[in-house]
Amino acid sequence: MPRAYSDDLRCQLLEAYEAGRGSLRELARQFGVSWGYSKKIRAQQVRTGQRERPQQLQHGPASQLTPAVEQQLRSALRQQPDLTLAELQQRLAERAGVSISRSQLWVWLQRLGLRYKKNRSGRKNKTAGRTSGAGRRGGSR
Repeated sequence: MPRAYSDDLRCQLLEAYEAGRGSLRELARQFGVSWGYSKKIRAQQVRTGQRERPQQLQHGPASQLTPAVEQQLRSALRQQPDLTLAELQQRLAERAGVSISRSQLWVWLQRLGLRYKKNRSGRKNKTAGRTSGAGRRGGSR
């Protein structure tokens, strides 16, 4: 993935343009950047009044997994390690006021390094263990 140009290069190009050492097209060729990039940074400078790259904003909503919620999750699992995802989801909604899906809760558990053991009391997989009498392995009859 390409990296952003340094602020140093950006400032040098804009300073050269302000000093009248050439047009944006000529300076772009001289500094080894595209003409579109030079137009873009000049427009940003005119709009914001600064030469440095503007700070990037965080995209998307902030995570609901705050340290307080993480602590609630850890304490719930410490008190009762055999909680199901549905029960964990319900406890987080009641105690921490966080409403998340089961799949997101699973992702949180993995990120925190917490293990989640499957419930062995449920039905077995229907396809597991099925073999026909004709399909024998190895050996002779």
